[in-house]
Amino acid sequence: MTIMRAPVETPPADAVRGRRKVTLTVLFWFLVLPGLVWAIVRLGGWERGPLVQLFAFTPYVAAWSWLPAVLTLATRRWTAGAVALAVAITLTALVAPRALSGERGPATGVTLRVMTSNMLFGGADPATVVGLVRDLRIDVLAVQEFTAEGRDALAAAGLGELMPYNSLADEIAASGSGLYSRYPLADKGDKRNGGGFRQAYGTVVAPGAGPVVVESVHPLAPWSVRVNEDWRSDLLAQPPADPDGTPRILLGDFNATLDHGPLRELIATGYRDAADAAGKGLIGTWPYEGGRAIPKVTIDHILVDERIGVRDVSVHPIPRSDHRAVVAELTVPAS
Repeated sequence: MTIMRAPVETPPADAVRGRRKVTLTVLFWFLVLPGLVWAIVRLGGWERGPLVQLFAFTPYVAAWSWLPAVLTLATRRWTAGAVALAVAITLTALVAPRALSGERGPATGVTLRVMTSNMLFGGADPATVVGLVRDLRIDVLAVQEFTAEGRDALAAAGLGELMPYNSLADEIAASGSGLYSRYPLADKGDKRNGGGFRQAYGTVVAPGAGPVVVESVHPLAPWSVRVNEDWRSDLLAQPPADPDGTPRILLGDFNATLDHGPLRELIATGYRDAADAAGKGLIGTWPYEGGRAIPKVTIDHILVDERIGVRDVSVHPIPRSDHRAVVAELTVPAS
């Protein structure tokens, strides 16, 4: 007996190609849509919940966004490609200017060199910190995560000889801060912010210059979703720039990047970010030695009143700290 098999129907080639095309189109949209959502949220300043931490990595997302743009256009997915290209251009436009020199403010006035360094529970290498102060002729140093042990280590390394004036608020663990100055400090003190961190401040008057208020800033970090609103409030509670008052410099570990809405709101009161103005705004400052293996982000900032000019900015490694120090050479109004 002969058994005959029913013929197997083969789908037409056009149908196979059609299904493959649809599948690829869906996959491309899966690549494009996250970038679209990211761009919309970033433009609106709507990062909330877990997005707060993620948005620190916006520069990396901006670089990645060109991949789906190239792939979709190369495969002639014109609608997806147009959206992907718009996303890539938008994110790049938001991020790339930080690598370009921008509006630096006044070029005439008195030079003031400032530096900020997170001491990582007071354990940062004091010789390196003092060496930078000496070699770069720093006039004002702001430190965060400043402990009594860190204070004593800086003193033993000779910081007091270079900067005999200070406003210190050392404390255990990460909540202390301090200011050291080459010039006398007036109206000095400290305040505890909403996140529980002390912020030392004072008014410095360099020879030939008018007074400038300087504050060591350390808002709460958005380490958990449940503290995000406290983080936001802490940033927005930082002193705004006052065009009718004394020029102000805020420098320290802001626990925020320029892709976080609250920091941009603070800057919009009348500050400029020194690194952004100098074309150094994409240099990561955390995490380094002792930090986690994640991409570097820029959370340490020097914000200056718009009446203060920015000449240059540099970033320096500090052994035994997970942050890099940020140095700015500024021009403050003459007296």
